[in-house]
This record gives sequence, C-alpha cells and structure tokens, in this order.
Amino acid sequence: MLMTRKKKRIVKIGNVSIGGDNPIIVQSMTNTDTNDVKASLNQINELAKRGCEVVRLAVRDASAQKALVEIAKESPLPLVADIHFDYRLAIMALDSGFSALRINPGNILKSENGIIDTSPLDKVAKSLLEHNASVRVGVNSGSIEKDLLQKYGAPCPAALVESALRHVALLEERGVQQIKISLKSSSVLHTIESYRIMNEKSDYPLHLGVTEAGTPLRGAIKSAMGIGSLLMDGIGDTIRVSLTADPVEEIKVAYHILRAAGRRDVGVELISCPTCGRTEIDVIDIANKVDALVQHVKKPLTVAVMGCVVNGPGEAREADIGLAGGRDKGVIFRKGQIVRAVNGEKELLEAFIAELNSIL
Repeated sequence: MLMTRKKKRIVKIGNVSIGGDNPIIVQSMTNTDTNDVKASLNQINELAKRGCEVVRLAVRDASAQKALVEIAKESPLPLVADIHFDYRLAIMALDSGFSALRINPGNILKSENGIIDTSPLDKVAKSLLEHNASVRVGVNSGSIEKDLLQKYGAPCPAALVESALRHVALLEERGVQQIKISLKSSSVLHTIESYRIMNEKSDYPLHLGVTEAGTPLRGAIKSAMGIGSLLMDGIGDTIRVSLTADPVEEIKVAYHILRAAGRRDVGVELISCPTCGRTEIDVIDIANKVDALVQHVKKPLTVAVMGCVVNGPGEAREADIGLAGGRDKGVIFRKGQIVRAVNGEKELLEAFIAELNSIL
C-alpha cells in the first residue's frame, strides 16, 4: 500500500523547491575535476538533458574558485557545493554563485585541548543567511562522532539520527532554517530505519540515498530497495542514486525507482515478455533496441515489447504503444488494438519508431 507522503517544510535550492507538495526532486553529482570548467559543464548539461534537477560538485581546495564562478554562471541547474573540513571553501562556493551546501557541521568545527571552536560554523551560517542559500546536513555511518559511537557501541540508525539532529541544532542556533537532512549508510536496512526515525522527529525535507551503493547492477538493486521502500512509506523529498558509474546512469535509475514506487510519472515504462520456448523473434535484442530509443522520452508512456503476435497485444493491453512479433510477421498495437501489421523484424522496428514518433 502506498502511504501518503508526509508534508515537510519547503526548502529551496536555487529555483528548485523541495518539500511540501513539490515533486520528489532527482539529484546527481559530477565526477569531473571541478577545476575543469568545460568537462564539468558538459557533464552538467548531459545530466540536465536526462532529467537531473539539482547537481552537486566536490570542492576540494581554493584553486577551484575561478572555475566555480564560471560553472555557476553557465550551469542550467542549481548547484550544490560538497564541502569537507575546510569551512572557507563553503563560503567561497556561495560567493561564487552556488545555491546550496552539503556539509557535516561536525567536521568543520575545530577542537583543541578538548575545547571546540565554533567560529568556522558561525561564518558558514552567516554566509548561508547572506546568500539566502540552503544547506544539506549530511551524516553517514562513517562520520558519526566518537561520543555517539561510545554511547551506541557501533554505527546504527539511532546514532545517525542523533548525530544529524545535533548538527541541525547547531545551525538553528545560528538562525539557519533552510535545511535538508540526509542519513546514509551502505546498509540498506540501517538506511531505511534511520529515515523512518528521522521522519517522525523532524519536519525538515529528507534527501534519500544509499551511500556507496556499488556498481550499476548492485547499486541499482540496493538503491531500489532502500529508496523505494522509503518512498512507498511516504518518506522522502529528494533522491540521489549513488552508482560507481557514469552519473547519467544514476538519473535513469532514479526515475525508474520513482515510477515503480508510484511517486513520479515521468518518461517511459517499458514492459517486455521474458521470452519462452514459443518465442519466434529475438525479443531480447528488440527490447534492448526499443529501450535505447526511448531513453530521452520525457512524456509518460507505457511501451511494450512482446514475443507473440496472437497473445501479445492482449497481454499488454494497458500499453500506450507496443510491438509483438512472430515468425516473419509482426504487429504494432495501441491499448491492445492492432494498428499496423508488417513483415520481418527490421520492418517491425521501423514501423514501431514511426508510430512512436506520431504520438510524441
């Protein structure tokens, strides 16, 4: 059963609104050298074409300042600066035109002789307010504070939540309200439980993801289980699928998860038969070709690839458009009704492309 999505406060990243009744936003992160303006913008533009709505860039050192300004000026998407340890980089990114930060407040605080210096966080908070920028408090299982590890014995959902709320409180004390929260673990079960706890404790928007999910197949499965389960629970306002792959692949998987979870109807839902001994055409090859053809389609459509001319149209009657083939013949159908018959696999694919273009 699909649960009603819990309404969170609205937070903005540039011109993109997250939380409230807004659609669940899809994010990714570049894997280019941020100092390479051309490569970074090329990747951002490609991500935008595939449906990415917010993109994050790693800011490693001050040498990137000129690049950040150029990227922010030309980017078609709102930009988030990913910052670790050096608070000055966070301020530099906001001054350069970035719309948001991703930080772990705990790792920019300075400690000497047991005394914590909060001045770096004071300066970051001041910059956030001056630029009307938002911040994602990102906590993962590898960044939990030592006292919490001692309290709980090991990284666990309760420790993740307490750590995040501690960091949120630090920002709230400094007047920052434009906050999103992420709680990531490479454990799918820990991730799910952490977000369920946080969903009850806070009304800040939640950024969903399974960190270090893995290679494309493994990462897609773990992300679908973790993110998908939470989405169906009514939890989540923005997502990022983490894959050891081209970031464009993350966008594809993210939209597949959103569609399967019933949260966003964007792009093509491809259904295809698993093949059997009765199949007389190369359904696998045709399905892969059709899948490649519809990757860029944003219009919500259900497309079917079936291996039986007799039963295929009826079995996939919910499809907006589909094809089915048998030995030396094939048909194109819409909503279960045959609209065109052809001979041969080559003509079948050509006819399908023509019919698809007519409804786009």
